[in-house]
Amino acid sequence: MNKEFFESLAALEREKGIPKDYMIERTEAALLAAFKKDSGGLTNARVKLDEAKHDLRLYKLLTVVETVEDPRTEISLEQAREKNKKYKLGDEYQIEIKTKEFCRIAAQTAKQVIVQSIREAEHGMMVKEYEDKQDKIITGVVVRVDPTSGHATLELGSNEMALFRHEQINGETLNVGDRIKVYVTEIKREGRGPSVVISRTHPGLVRRLFELEVPEIADGTVEIKGVAREAGSRTKIAVASNDPNVDPIGACIGSRGARKNSITKELANEKIDIIPYSDDYAAFVAAALAPASVLSVSKMEEGDKAFRVIVNDDQLSLAIGKEGQNARLAAKLTGCKIDIKSVKNANEITEAEVDNA
Repeated sequence: MNKEFFESLAALEREKGIPKDYMIERTEAALLAAFKKDSGGLTNARVKLDEAKHDLRLYKLLTVVETVEDPRTEISLEQAREKNKKYKLGDEYQIEIKTKEFCRIAAQTAKQVIVQSIREAEHGMMVKEYEDKQDKIITGVVVRVDPTSGHATLELGSNEMALFRHEQINGETLNVGDRIKVYVTEIKREGRGPSVVISRTHPGLVRRLFELEVPEIADGTVEIKGVAREAGSRTKIAVASNDPNVDPIGACIGSRGARKNSITKELANEKIDIIPYSDDYAAFVAAALAPASVLSVSKMEEGDKAFRVIVNDDQLSLAIGKEGQNARLAAKLTGCKIDIKSVKNANEITEAEVDNA
């Protein structure tokens, strides 16, 4: 059994990268916990481990005394010297305990400590591996999908991670075997153990996909100035060029739309509006309301970042978008408050202001 135990530790280190020394330490703790459970709370025990000889033993420790008051923790000098004449008062007397003698509850306690230790080690190694991947994209394979909750389990190298339903693109159906890209949003360190949070709904996923797909973004020629996203429906991304000879929108779209189409396909056909960034808020707001055409943008009295936008009557619904989505994303992308009016409504407001004057 001892040989099998050490071989198992070697296998854990080889296959999962869990250090043997760590598991030896946790196994010692498990055996001591089992002894404590089996002895009603006593802690007078020691684990002796010889890796070279594949030897693992547990001993109960008794203090050598003149008169025994508690036989659970003490042994008389006379009894101790029956084993070895060298014992003297105050020495520790060892009695080997066979682990098979543990009661069922104590054995279960030891097993739980060891299993938990393996999980903690795996989680710790996973977190260490993914710390430098936070805010980046990784590719995984779907290995399970819970039919009730919709949560998916992804295989990412030697690890498995949960992609929760609320982190999946709305309307997207994941199947076992699918290869998908996810964004590492956070490394959590909680009481239950560390975990890695992955997402397909985070705006950062779109940003990283463009960085991967567009060389001009990767080398800094084109810069992403902002991303506003409602996953599964629409994204607006603002770009600017640091080279006057490079068209940032054309670079992101690619020849015959190849670059943009590749990203759209990865995002389950999510619509993407690529917007030219401008330091002029009025121009930026007008561009952000695409695909609607804007007649004019004027600053409102409510603040430096509040604008009234006028569009033709037939462009009003397009500018606002279904359930207000286009206007909402434009406001999020620009950081501005946007009030959209048709020409007719704007004229009515002007006439009312004149009448009130």
